[in-house]
Amino acid sequence: MSDRVAMLAELDALFDQLIRQQRHKLLTEAHRRDPVLTEDDLEQPHDFHVLANDPAYQYEDGLLAGFRSAHMAVRAQLLRPRR
Repeated sequence: MSDRVAMLAELDALFDQLIRQQRHKLLTEAHRRDPVLTEDDLEQPHDFHVLANDPAYQYEDGLLAGFRSAHMAVRAQLLRPRR
């Protein structure tokens, strides 16, 4: 396995772990506000007044979006052909 492929695998695993942990934290935060919310509901938090108007929840949701964006940016960079 090349160094580049090994690095991609390690970074993928790290970002997967960060994203899983943040999704769990987000679901926990959502359940504090409304215990019947599902993980699917978190994909559209603005459909739920209790989430849409909560700055603390929005902050945690923003962290998740940041982790997802960083994950894709790193993957795109590592998968670019070398010159």
